[in-house]
Amino acid sequence: MGFFISYHVSIILVFITFSNVLIASAFTGTYGVNYGRIADNIPSPESVVTLMKANKIKNTRIYDADHDVLKAFKGSGIEIIIGLPNGFLKDISVSQDRAMDWVKQNVEAFVPGTRIRGIAVGNEVLGGGDPQLWEALLPAVKNIHAALDTLHLADHVEVSSPHSAGVFASSYPPSAGAFKETLMPYMKPLLEFFSKINSPFYINTYPFLAYISDPEHIDLNYAIFKKNKGIYDETTKLHYDNMFEAQIDATYAALEKAGFGKMEVIASETGWASRGDPNEVGASVSNARTYNKNLRKRLLKKKGTPYRPKKVVKAYVFAMFNENLKPGPTSERNFGLFKADGSIAYDIGFTGLKPSSATSSFSLKGIGSMYLVCIAALILIISS
Repeated sequence: MGFFISYHVSIILVFITFSNVLIASAFTGTYGVNYGRIADNIPSPESVVTLMKANKIKNTRIYDADHDVLKAFKGSGIEIIIGLPNGFLKDISVSQDRAMDWVKQNVEAFVPGTRIRGIAVGNEVLGGGDPQLWEALLPAVKNIHAALDTLHLADHVEVSSPHSAGVFASSYPPSAGAFKETLMPYMKPLLEFFSKINSPFYINTYPFLAYISDPEHIDLNYAIFKKNKGIYDETTKLHYDNMFEAQIDATYAALEKAGFGKMEVIASETGWASRGDPNEVGASVSNARTYNKNLRKRLLKKKGTPYRPKKVVKAYVFAMFNENLKPGPTSERNFGLFKADGSIAYDIGFTGLKPSSATSSFSLKGIGSMYLVCIAALILIISS
């Protein structure tokens, strides 16, 4: 009997430990969507939550900590990473009190009802051109993490910082992936801290940008997951049939050279524009549909990459909506899976809001059968 009780207590302890590991993760499954809001014509946060739930989107990222958005996500079950914008970094980096205030106001005030699972401290800082922000990034990260730790939230809220391709000195072929030497005095200490607190490396990776920069030498089919001859990496003897995985593995190679080969890589942004300027070759509805549909199918397989076959690939697609106020080329305003009115930008299996509706009602396409099942189940319960 003693063995029996001990055995079951052990099982319970293992289950509790495993549950805690799950709670600490900022990502459920493999697919998420970035919810950018640089627009004056997109649906309300409440409608966005309804839209995400209807399409079984379980992970999202926002680029700030907007309280209306955080309130809307309360009770939704959707896991959210909030952002600490670059403009806050210098202040947060020199003030633990300021970091504590920020975490209290934007995290503690909303959990556990709103499932805040991560804080992205800055965005594409080391790939940018401001050395002052480079210096502020790590102290800001440490102060935010210390605030979470003091408030007993560090086991549930991950701290990270997404990077752009601007951090690489080289990325082709994948085995040649390496960080810029000029950034290593900032990158290496950051990686050491993230390794210590078990945070993944987030990279904003865009085959679209690579393709439009050199359409003469890059096979479009290779960039959008269509059948192609692919590339062969002579160093690793590995074959790649899509650029997305090659870019992820170039990141793994860079981390390995820096001494952090075991760190997980997650794509914090990836996507394809449905419209662009005349010089943005490849920006089209057809290519955007193909890329995002094939990417989603690829992620749902829960497989690794050629270089890291046991590390399941995870990614946040950019973006939920076309954002009409974004500056820059036309493509910047046309990465949305959904149009501003909540209707689908193109069909990859999602259901949108009714274009003509002023409310948050949905088209029943694709979900009507669910209601029929629920009604049938209710009738059986009542009749029994």
